[in-house]
Parts: sequence; structure tokens; C-alpha cells
Amino acid sequence: MSDDALLRKLDQLAGQMRELDAQLADPAVVSQHQRVTELSVKRAAIEPIVAMYREYLNKGIEAKQLRAMLADESDAELRKMAADELPGAQRATADLLERIKGELVTSDDRAVGAVILEVRAGVGGDEAGLWAGELVEMYQKYAGSQGWSWEVMDVAAGEMGGMKQAIINVKGLGVWQHLGYEGGAHCVKRVPATETQGRVHTSTATVAVMPEPTKVEIEIDESEVDMDITTSQGPGGQNVNKVATAVKLRHRPTGIEVRMQQTKSQQQNRVLAWQLLRARLYEHYQRIKDTERSADRKKMIGTGERGERIRTYRWKENIVVDHRINQSFNLGEVMAGRLEELVKALMEYDKAMRLAAL
Repeated sequence: MSDDALLRKLDQLAGQMRELDAQLADPAVVSQHQRVTELSVKRAAIEPIVAMYREYLNKGIEAKQLRAMLADESDAELRKMAADELPGAQRATADLLERIKGELVTSDDRAVGAVILEVRAGVGGDEAGLWAGELVEMYQKYAGSQGWSWEVMDVAAGEMGGMKQAIINVKGLGVWQHLGYEGGAHCVKRVPATETQGRVHTSTATVAVMPEPTKVEIEIDESEVDMDITTSQGPGGQNVNKVATAVKLRHRPTGIEVRMQQTKSQQQNRVLAWQLLRARLYEHYQRIKDTERSADRKKMIGTGERGERIRTYRWKENIVVDHRINQSFNLGEVMAGRLEELVKALMEYDKAMRLAAL
């Protein structure tokens, strides 16, 4: 990105921040809690960039005034002062521009304040179900430490504990920036509780993380969606098995299907199903757009596809290896939900690669 293009982009962001401030001050908006939250997250994502841009403009004015003094000032002492201060002002503007680039390449990630997290048991039988459950606990602890909200949309328990799958809505500032790297296959190497001879097994769970779009960000033609209302499947008592509360949606143009049966209310399941369908369609169309635009993101941090192994958790060595950055982390810390060091390493690697691609 050229400096001229960067400055045009920064002008746009400054204007966007003024618009967000105006909306957040509007009494009609203030009464809408969800809307205020969405606007606040978007504002928080660009606020540090706009603040640095304003500082950059001020430093630019200062440098311009110093150059004018050098050219026009008759007082020798004042010219010497300008000559001494000008290099510092010029370095400050150049440094600020580099810092702004670093913030700008991740600003879109920070602007996403809600994701849908899907964890599914992979290969490994009952052990895979236990492993999927442990991953969900790990993410829940991390979400709690970050102050994010955690809402279970759907869960299917495993036969021997753990879970076959879980779908969770996670909301909060920076949630996509922190969790967006988790998509892929998570492998665990350990002796399962059911193993009597102490042999190490490899089991997997797959994770998908999808930004949750608002209705404004993705519009679905409801005439293109087939809806079926059925009885819920699996354990849950007479109501679950006999009353038609489960909702299945199928988007005909893409073939994407979702099924929701978490609650005993058909209406609530309908709301959750549409929420999940929007997220999957948004991810589907974004993936097409990213593929058409460039393969850089795939090279940087991985595709996020379920089949792509991104991390191995080695119980014997007490380490977690992230294969994308080839770094190891303490297993106990990670499983306790203290993912800060791991996430920071991924974010720094991703930022460096994005900057290199500008």
C-alpha cells in the first residue's frame, strides 16, 4: 500500500469514527443495547488508529513549521533551533506511519465482536469425545478471563462423557482477533483413560470459528431457505422426543444445512438456527472472496479448514506444538485456559506476514 493510499484510508477511518460517535450520541440508538454494543466494538477497533493518525497530522504540521523557519527565518539562533528539531519531527512522523500500518492490518479483525465456535469430536472414538469436551472447557475458561459472554447454542453429549459436538456463541471485544486462529484439527497424544496397557493414542477434535454477521452484513432471501420442523433426536425425555421443536434449515443455492434442537421452544430453536445459518453463509461467501482476492491469508496462518492439523497437544512432554508457527507452549497453562502467550505469538506472526504483503 502506497503512503498516499494509506493516508486516504486513514481519512476514511477518521470520518467513520466521527459517524460512530454521532450514532452513539443519538438518543434513539442509546436505547438499543445490542446496537450500542455493535457500534462500540467497531469504534474500539479503529480508535487507536485514528488517535495515532491525529498525532501523525500534528507532527506533520510541526515539521512543516520547522521547515518554514529554516527557509524564511532571519534570526540565526531560531534557524539553528529549527535545524536541530526538524530531524526528530521527521523521524516521529515516519515512525507513527509504520505503527499505524501495524494497527491497520488487524483493525478488521478487532471490529468483529461475536463469533460462533463449533467443536466436534474427530477420530479416536470415545477418547475423541472426551478431548472435544476438554477443548470446550479450555475455550470457556479463556473467554471468562477475557470478559466475553458465552452462550451454548447446541450440544450433543458423548456416550462416555465429553461431547460429540458443541456450538457456542461467544461475544466480546477482540473475540475474533483472539479466536480466529483456532480453526482446524487439534490432535492430542496421550494414554486414554480406557487404555489398560499404557499405550499412547492419537485422537482429534475439529474446531471451526465463524464471525457472526449482523442482519445488515448479510441478507438471506428467505424464499431460498427450506425449513423443516421435526422432533428432536437423542436423549432428552418425552418432550424432546415427541414434541416437534427441532428446526432444520437448508439454503438451496449453497446446499448449506443447519439443525437446532437445543431448547424445548420451537421459536428459540428457529432463532438460533437462523443465527447459525447466517454465520455459515457469511463464512462461505467470505472464503470465496478471499480465494478470489489472494492466497496470502492462507499462506500466513492457515486455511482454518477442519482437516488441517494446526496443533498437537503432547501429554507426555507437557507441551502444545502449534505447527503453523513451529512453537511450543506449556500444556498445563494452555489447558487451564491461559492462552495469552499462544494467541500473542500467532497474532504477531500474522501481523508480520500481513505487513510484508502490503
